[in-house]
Amino acid sequence: MVWPLLALGFIGLLLFVERALYLHQGKIRAADFMEGIKNLVKKERLLEAITVCQETDAPVAHVVKAALLNHDRDAVGLRCAVQEAALLQLPHLERRLGSIAMISRVAPVIGLLGTVLALLSGFLKMQALGPYADISLFSPSVVQALMTTALGLFISILGFLGYNFLFGRVKALVYDLEWAANAISQFLLSEVHLDVEDEK
Repeated sequence: MVWPLLALGFIGLLLFVERALYLHQGKIRAADFMEGIKNLVKKERLLEAITVCQETDAPVAHVVKAALLNHDRDAVGLRCAVQEAALLQLPHLERRLGSIAMISRVAPVIGLLGTVLALLSGFLKMQALGPYADISLFSPSVVQALMTTALGLFISILGFLGYNFLFGRVKALVYDLEWAANAISQFLLSEVHLDVEDEK
């Protein structure tokens, strides 16, 4: 079972690297980005603000873009549009995290299966030789059994650490999403309110 464990570990490593790069790319300075968007909106350069959001490949930018595209709606409509955009980003952030968690849980079980199979193979060899069996024939099976257990636990520990690291990055991005959604909604609603008051 060593080869299945190595394959599982390699797949887990690929998933971790892909997710880490994706989440790193999606992390931006939300406060600075929001400040720039607000300045553009205040200068009545809405189209430029939307273009900036389109060119920024980050979850926060997608939520802000949704708010800008619905800036002329009432409070309920604007918040619904922003919340919908935020919810659409969550599956992209959480993608493949479940696979990494599954690898972390399955690896020790596969290692244990390898241990049982190795010990069983050793006992069968000893039984076949009968009274002429030598303990030295059983030693390789014990080594094999311990090696599969250790490898399974090692992959499980790395998978657990990787999952928690990525989960922390996802939580940070979700916090930025919630903050940006609330901030842009309040800003646009206050701007629309001020414009209406000025027209009166």
